[in-house]
Amino acid sequence: MSMSPTHLINLVAHFGAGVAAMILGFLLLASAKGTPFHRKRGRVFAALALVVCATGVVGNVFFRFIPLFAVLTVLVAYQLLSGWHVIYTKAAGPNRIDALLAVCAASWALYLIPLLLSASGNGNAAPAVIFSSFGALVFLLVYDCARWCFPRRWHALLWRCEHIYKLIASLFAMLSAAMGNLVSFGQPWSQLTPSVLGMATIVWFIWRDLQARRRSSSHNRNWTVAGE
Repeated sequence: MSMSPTHLINLVAHFGAGVAAMILGFLLLASAKGTPFHRKRGRVFAALALVVCATGVVGNVFFRFIPLFAVLTVLVAYQLLSGWHVIYTKAAGPNRIDALLAVCAASWALYLIPLLLSASGNGNAAPAVIFSSFGALVFLLVYDCARWCFPRRWHALLWRCEHIYKLIASLFAMLSAAMGNLVSFGQPWSQLTPSVLGMATIVWFIWRDLQARRRSSSHNRNWTVAGE
């Protein structure tokens, strides 16, 4: 199938940014968190992932609509932006930017529903993968709406977990999309496996963060007792 030069340029940018984002993302997973390296490279990862999302929108709108990629584009963009923004709000909880992001993501999700239901072809993705990804987006939107009702003290406990979940989920969503585009056999497991691995990775990092905070809290209490 021939493609126009514009389509080819968009595809190369999408693929190149995606590969670079995934390599950098896994490098960040393996490196120490909260360091200057992590923060600076994290910004680069976010920029690359946004290029992936932007070129994904262009590809779906102007060249070829692929249901899974349409869903993942919205999901990754929303996870990425809201997961990055929580670094700045922390214990303060959600603000107007969070509300704007949620409204935009929800609007796109509603727009996609009839397109997903009427799509004549699913590309290389099984319906189970498409609608489970859409379900993940809906779940995240429901949670983020519920955050507005949380007691203030909850935000201080949850913001790190939200950052971990959303950024790692964005990384593995890109991996799932790559598997769907490059691997034509073993469906739907070749696409579902990155999601399963992503959830396991998220659980491990959240557990590790909670353990570190528990040790730090215990250490601070011991110092307080010793100083009395």
